[in-house]
Amino acid sequence: MEYLIHIAILICIYGILGLSLNLIVGVTGLLSVTQAAFYGMGAYATAILLTTTGMNFFVSVILGMIISGVVSLLIGFVLSKFKDDYYALGSFGFNIIVYSIFLNWQSLTRGPLGIPGIPRPSLFGFTFSENIWFLLLSALALLLVYGVSQYIVKSSFGRVLKAIREDEDAIRVFGYNTLFYKLAIFVIGAMLASIAGSLFASYITFIDPSTFTLNESIFLLAIIIMGGLANNKGAVLGAVILILLPEILRFVGFPSDIAAQMRQVSYGVILILLMLYRPQGLVGEYKL
Repeated sequence: MEYLIHIAILICIYGILGLSLNLIVGVTGLLSVTQAAFYGMGAYATAILLTTTGMNFFVSVILGMIISGVVSLLIGFVLSKFKDDYYALGSFGFNIIVYSIFLNWQSLTRGPLGIPGIPRPSLFGFTFSENIWFLLLSALALLLVYGVSQYIVKSSFGRVLKAIREDEDAIRVFGYNTLFYKLAIFVIGAMLASIAGSLFASYITFIDPSTFTLNESIFLLAIIIMGGLANNKGAVLGAVILILLPEILRFVGFPSDIAAQMRQVSYGVILILLMLYRPQGLVGEYKL
């Protein structure tokens, strides 16, 4: 039972990450691979504040969102100078820079040693120490982020974002300040990713830089591509599938000496088949 609860918590966390990235990549069409960086900012903000100041978890979440929002505004303005592949390469570089900061700023992050002993959230004297209660908290966070994402997509703001994805030059002709919209959604996506980082740090009670590498950003990109771009249900579905898939493959009878490699091969084959025969994802609205 604890194993299933653990998987469900991870699905909630990665569902939040998928939703946050879907707003940027799926809805707006900005090919960003920075999400692991903002995920890490939320995690480190919560870890540092909880272990050094004893601050309440929920206050640390808000502060983590603010930090991620400010940084994303700055980096988003820089990335706005690029387009298409250059935008992706710029975001690629930013993720590496943030990972390097996590790894080398040892006086703050403890570098490769990581930060242990991160406490679980508490509210009005109640501590979410049991995993079942933490699952409830994570599920509520996922529902909140899903609701915000749905509101954005269905709003006039969301319709402008989709128009930018389809033809930015055309929407600019109608007087829309596309830079404002792209910066706004980039900041919103970063702040939502920060929430997932805070939950992850408090759940695992330990973080180190290895969780927030470029590979993690690529994995998040795979989640929304598999589930379906520009579809919030697809972002959550992709998280469910890609979190469950490696767990299911654990029970396949691969020889012990090659089990890990065969799981990776099977995982890759499934993604390749999806891209060949369903490039818009399972429930997506358009192809990347």
